[in-house]
Amino acid sequence: MPIYEYRCQDCGEKFDKLVRSSTDQPDLICPNCGSKQAEKLMSLFGTSGFSTTRNFTSSSRDSCQPTG
Repeated sequence: MPIYEYRCQDCGEKFDKLVRSSTDQPDLICPNCGSKQAEKLMSLFGTSGFSTTRNFTSSSRDSCQPTG
């Protein structure tokens, strides 16, 4: 279930909302002022336990070299 970030168009407050499915229309009520005027924000997502760097040993690096 994704959590979306919204901004109230009346007071500018940012808040999160858990949405159960993509077809679910959540009740968006600003927790600061009670307005129902909110816009969905573009949010970055986080990952954990994933690394884009790899440590290669010399033997694995050597095996990738062209032969001949």
